[in-house]
Amino acid sequence: MTSTTTLAAGLPAEHRERLMRVAREVSFDAGARLFEEDRRADRFWIVRTGTVTLDLRVPGRRAAVIESLGHGELVGWSWHFPPHLWHMGAEAMTPVRAWEFDAEAVRVLCDQDPAFGRAVAVWVGNVVAHRLHAARVRLLDLYGPHGSGSLL
Repeated sequence: MTSTTTLAAGLPAEHRERLMRVAREVSFDAGARLFEEDRRADRFWIVRTGTVTLDLRVPGRRAAVIESLGHGELVGWSWHFPPHLWHMGAEAMTPVRAWEFDAEAVRVLCDQDPAFGRAVAVWVGNVVAHRLHAARVRLLDLYGPHGSGSLL
C-alpha cells in the first residue's frame, strides 16, 4: 500500500472532513463486483475494512488482478475525469465495508471551492500515477519476458 493512495495521506484534514460530509456507509460481500471496465463511473469508495482487487481485461486471457486495496485507500478514480467511464474493474476479495461517494456531488464541491478541488485533483492524480505504475509492473510480471517487471 502506498501512502498517497490513502485518504489520510492524500488530503489535508479540512478537506477530508468536507469530503466525509457527503459519504455514506456501504458493504459488499466477498466476490461482489463494485464496477466493470468501460461502464459509467458515477461513484467511488474509500475502504474501511476488507480488501478490494483491481483488475484489467486482457484479450484472450482472464482478467489480470493489478492491485489489492485495503483500509483507507481510494477505490476508483475514473469518476474524476471525462468521459467518466471505468478504466479497470473492481471486486470485493473479502467482505468489505466502505465509505461511498456520489461522484457528481463531489465534482460540484470541487467546482465550488477551488482549494478543495485542487486538493482532490492532486490526490486522485497521485492515485492514477500509482495505479498506472502498478498495472505496468503487474502486466510485465504476468506476460513479459522473465524479469522484465522489475523497474530497478
